[in-house]
Amino acid sequence: MDFFIQLLVNGLSIGLLYGLSAMGFVMIFKSSSVLNFAHGELLAMGAFLFLVLTTWAGLPIYLAFLVTLAGSFVLGFAVERLFLRPLIGESLIFVIMLTVGLASIFKGLLLFFFGGNLHTYPEFLPAGLGVQLGNVFVPPVYVASSFIGIVFLVLFGLFFKFSPQGIFMRSVADNQTAALSLGVHVKKVFALSWAIAAMVAGMSGIVLGVINGINVHEISAIGLKVFPVVILGGLDSIGGAIIGGIIIGLLETFTCGYISPSLRDVVPYAVLVCILLVKPYGLFGLVDIERV
Repeated sequence: MDFFIQLLVNGLSIGLLYGLSAMGFVMIFKSSSVLNFAHGELLAMGAFLFLVLTTWAGLPIYLAFLVTLAGSFVLGFAVERLFLRPLIGESLIFVIMLTVGLASIFKGLLLFFFGGNLHTYPEFLPAGLGVQLGNVFVPPVYVASSFIGIVFLVLFGLFFKFSPQGIFMRSVADNQTAALSLGVHVKKVFALSWAIAAMVAGMSGIVLGVINGINVHEISAIGLKVFPVVILGGLDSIGGAIIGGIIIGLLETFTCGYISPSLRDVVPYAVLVCILLVKPYGLFGLVDIERV
């Protein structure tokens, strides 16, 4: 029973991070109908920026975290402004292929500067942050990741519900044409969506790096797990992305604990195939109905 609880806690912590990362992916898709294949590289950019700030620049951890979030936000804004906006009105496949190209560019730059070795952050989480639940000990890194995940979920929930920009983003996601006719600056919403998505990806990359260390190839591959998560929850459902992330995180952890670690990375894509066969729009996705 203790082993089950340990796996449950670990799976929930990882699942929250998957869900947050997938939320950024869904935001981009809902606002601009773009599948962002550079999402994993945005995770890696945030993780390595934090590494540079904490090890090479020697900044305090809290300041490095805030600077990384700000840098990821600016990176997302720049990507939309410099690369995506000129393609507005072009075929969607051109935009998707652009994100594939950006993924290769970002990954190549990271490999050039950091190589393919495993890098680790300095130990900065206090041992007292760990939680003892009977015979089960929750390590500080999982406590911190769960706390960060919950805080960001609450903040984004409040942002989308009450802030003017959040309301504009929801209106564009629901009906872009109607939002444009009501005076919403759709291009600014696109830029904000990319900026927030990059910031969330960067934050997820930091926490995943604290848990497992950072390797360019591995952390980029983690970005591919966004696809099973969003397909499971529904491509157009932010809430579904969170739930899908938790489900995938739990399935991965229990598979690793009870069956085999080698099957851990197989489970998300097995779920992806099953969902596409049984429920293509996901658990919470909206079904498109066309009248003939």
